Amino acid sequence: MARAPSIVPHQIDHDTYLVLNDFGRLGRAWCETDEGTDRKTLIRRLLDDHYNHPVRIIAFNTSEGWSRDVTTDIADELRRRFVEYDEVPRSVLEFVEMAMRH
Repeated sequence: MARAPSIVPHQIDHDTYLVLNDFGRLGRAWCETDEGTDRKTLIRRLLDDHYNHPVRIIAFNTSEGWSRDVTTDIADELRRRFVEYDEVPRSVLEFVEMAMRH
C-alpha cells in the first residue's frame, strides 16, 4: 500500500511552507506535498492553480525553532506578481482578497 508523503522536510535547514485548503463540505486540511516546500515552489504552485481554495499558509523552520502564519505575506507577494501574468487563477484572486481583509 502506498504511503502518503510526509510533511516533515527532508532537509531541516530551510523554511517549509504548508497550505490549509478549504474543501467545502469535506472541511479544511493541510495539503500534502510530494516535492519542494520552499517559498518559490509554493508561489509557483499557487499561480499554477494547484490549490482550489487556499485559506491559510504557515511557514516553519525546525532547525531555527520557529513557525508563523505567513498568509498576508504570501498574498502581498502574489498581488505584486499579478502584472507578470496574463491570467491569474480565481483561487489566487480569492485568496489575496480574503487575506487583505484580515
